[in-house]
Amino acid sequence: MAVDYAVIAIYLAGMLAMGWWGMRRAKSKSEFLVAGRRLGPGMYSGTMAAIVLGGASTIGGVGLGYQYGLSGAWMVFTIGLGLLALSIFFSARIARLKVYTVSEMLDLRYGGGRAGIISGVVMWAYTLMLAVTSTIAYATIFDVIFDMDRSLSIILGGTIVVAYSTLGGMWSITLTDMVQFVVKTIGVLLLLLPIAVVKAGGFSEMKARLPTEYFDPLGIGGETIFTYVLIYTFGMLIGQDIWQRVFTARSDKVARYGGTVAGTYCLVYALAGAVIGTAAKVLYPDLAHADDAFATIVRDELPMGVRGLVLAAALAAVMSTSSGALIACATVANNDIWSRLRGVISREKSGEAHDEVRGNRVFILIMGIAVVCIAIALNNVVEALTVAYNLLVGGLLVPILGGLLWKRGTVYGALASVSVGGLGVLGLMWWYGILANQPVYYGLLLSLAAYVVVSLATRPTDAAVLAAWRERLAGRGAEPEPRAASESVPTAG
Repeated sequence: MAVDYAVIAIYLAGMLAMGWWGMRRAKSKSEFLVAGRRLGPGMYSGTMAAIVLGGASTIGGVGLGYQYGLSGAWMVFTIGLGLLALSIFFSARIARLKVYTVSEMLDLRYGGGRAGIISGVVMWAYTLMLAVTSTIAYATIFDVIFDMDRSLSIILGGTIVVAYSTLGGMWSITLTDMVQFVVKTIGVLLLLLPIAVVKAGGFSEMKARLPTEYFDPLGIGGETIFTYVLIYTFGMLIGQDIWQRVFTARSDKVARYGGTVAGTYCLVYALAGAVIGTAAKVLYPDLAHADDAFATIVRDELPMGVRGLVLAAALAAVMSTSSGALIACATVANNDIWSRLRGVISREKSGEAHDEVRGNRVFILIMGIAVVCIAIALNNVVEALTVAYNLLVGGLLVPILGGLLWKRGTVYGALASVSVGGLGVLGLMWWYGILANQPVYYGLLLSLAAYVVVSLATRPTDAAVLAAWRERLAGRGAEPEPRAASESVPTAG
């Protein structure tokens, strides 16, 4: 195991080193929060794929393959479909807005800050829970690597992510995510996938030893697939963690085509995880928990050195999602909630760029400490993640997509949609149970009804607001962002 330990140690040290390097580039708010909006197609594609394919997609995706066979790919597959839809239909418009948060987009579209503050609270809760659940996954990985206590594992993994995220913001996260993307590609697609299939005796042996439903593409069930589409596909369209990556693209073409490449990669990754899980079912048919399949096959079937690299790939998957959710959570907390409560106007003066960086750095540190503490105290990861996604989709999907697609939508319709949808989802989860499918179904319908009825019953959005909105969608009208000296560096990737 000494070689495996060395691989993991080098990887973790490299993450911290990149955080330090990123700190030297993050000299303005734009650089710290959105990497200066300068990522080219290569880095954009890699980092976008890295953030959406986290521990749930890697460890959980293999677990679903172990439980359901090839149809276990549907969870990650719907994530890929959501990223493709975002990239093809919406990313160009989103990138041209030149904002930092989803709530700022709602303010631009509907006028004023009334919709923004409520949506900011909902988005903050979502990103906080996403960061927490990602951080909890460190316990699984470090238990396999070092046989480490759960709380200590969370503290170790969380501290490293908080450190490099706080130091360099989006620049550090972009650099580490690119490395994590490469490590995941090598570890999961190029090493673990073929080794698992060979160890299981090949596809013919897998088909001979497993029930036929393991190879039915719809074996997981139509209702489950539909729920995945509602939660994950639509969640990809509106999450702050995803939008903040779109904001890093240097042009709308990079956002569209780079995101399309990342979405296609997700589809391949989905199938790979399901195949690995299916192979694990052949090798270990009686595991107590399906999510143990990834760790078991890595620990028992891979040679020394390769095992360390694949475990680093799992660690990379968790860290990429965790860091992305953390900076999204801190960005929303600072820019959409705290600044509004203090009455601070979001348009910073050029002389305040350094203070903006320091303020956002402090919020990442505070949110990071909170995430680690909650992760240690929280036991039910699935329930926490379900609450987060149900609130996101039930409360924010309709006003966000409505703002992009329906000019008759009003600020009062948006407020009603967020309030009715969010409260409806919470009430329905209390009534049906947190893990039931009905809360997100009915909550989304309530949100849509409230948005349409209230929008039609109130005065249309002011013509001047809509005119300014159209200007921003066209890439005009945004105030120039402060440029630091480091932004003379050529665009990345």
